[in-house]
Amino acid sequence: MELTERKKKVLRSVVDLYISTAEPVGSKAITALPDMNYSSATIRNEMADLTAMGYLEQPHTSAGRIPSAAGYRLYVDELMQSYRLSIDETKSMNIAFEEKMQKVDKIMDQVAKLVSQATDLPAITMASHHGGCTVKRYDLIFAGKGSFILVLLLSNEEVANKLIKLPLNVGEQDLKILGAVLNAAMTEIPAEEITPELMERVMGAAGSAASLVPVIVEFALHTLKGQQEADVRVAGHMRLLGQPEYRDVEKAQKVLSTLDDEMITNLPAVVGGGLGTKVLVGPENVSSELKDTSVVMTKFDIGDGMHGMIGVVGPTRMDYAKVTARLSFFAENLSRMFAKTEQMTLPSGGDETPENPGESHKEA
Repeated sequence: MELTERKKKVLRSVVDLYISTAEPVGSKAITALPDMNYSSATIRNEMADLTAMGYLEQPHTSAGRIPSAAGYRLYVDELMQSYRLSIDETKSMNIAFEEKMQKVDKIMDQVAKLVSQATDLPAITMASHHGGCTVKRYDLIFAGKGSFILVLLLSNEEVANKLIKLPLNVGEQDLKILGAVLNAAMTEIPAEEITPELMERVMGAAGSAASLVPVIVEFALHTLKGQQEADVRVAGHMRLLGQPEYRDVEKAQKVLSTLDDEMITNLPAVVGGGLGTKVLVGPENVSSELKDTSVVMTKFDIGDGMHGMIGVVGPTRMDYAKVTARLSFFAENLSRMFAKTEQMTLPSGGDETPENPGESHKEA
C-alpha cells in the first residue's frame, strides 16, 4: 500500500491534534481543519489505511485513532513542521540565561532546571570528555594456578587491574609474547580506534594466547569508558505526572526510576557520534520501561575536549517541533557561552603585545 501525500497529510494532522488534546482523533476533527478539503468518508478510509500500515492505532472499537511509534517516527523524520520561537519565548529564555548562568560549576544543574521549565517535561543534562584517555601500557603478570593479573596504566596516570583465568594451553612465556604485542599495537590510541580489524591483527600475532585478546580488550574499553567522567543531572521529575499518560503513579514511577546515570549514558543518542538533535521514539529506547516514552536529546560542543548534552523525557505525544526548537536554542547559547568562557581564560603568551604599545616606552 502506497504512502501517498494525502495519507501523510492525514497522519500529520492526527499527530498534531493528538499532541494538543491527548485524546484519540476522529475523522470529524480532521475534516474541520482549514486545510483539509476532503470528505469524512475519504478521511476515514485514509485513517483505516494508515492503521493497516501500522502508523495509527485504534485504542477502542468506537474511538478515534492515535499515532503508533512508527507514526511518530515518520512524523519526526518527514512530516513535522519546524517550530519558530516567538519573540517573547526568545526574550524570556535569554533573560533566564543571563540570570541563571553566573557560576560555571553550576551551569549544567541550572540548565536542567531551565530546560524542564521551558518544556514542562523532565530534563536531562550531561557534560563529559570526548574520550581522550588511552592505555599507556599493558602488563600481564603470571599469578600461577592458571591465572594472571592484567594491569593497565592509563594516560592520566591511573591504574586498573583484573584477575583473569588462563586457558590450559597458555603459559607464562605466552603472556610475555602477548604483552609485547599489546604494547606494540594497542597503546596510546583512543577507544574508538580499537576496532575489530585491529583486534584480529593482534590475535594473529598473539600465538597461543590469542583467545585472551577479546577479554583484555573488553576490560580496556570498559575502563576507558569509565574515565569519561560524565556529569549527569536530571530535573523536573514530577512534571511527568502532569501528562495524561502518566496519571497512573505506578507507570510514572517506573519511568522516573529508570532515569539514572547508567541508563542515560547508554542511550543511543548519547553513545552515537555526531552533534545535533536525536529523537528516540518509544521502542527505540534501550530500556523496556521507556517503551511508551520518547527521549529527545541535543549534543553540542563545549570546548576543552568536552561535549554537552541536553534533553527531555516525556510521552510519545510530546510536541517534537517545539521541544527540538527549544533544545536547539539552549544548545546554541551554551556553545557560545562556553566558547566565550574558554577564550577569556586562555593564558597569554610570553610575547604579549601591550594594548597601547607607545605607552611602554614612556618615562616614569
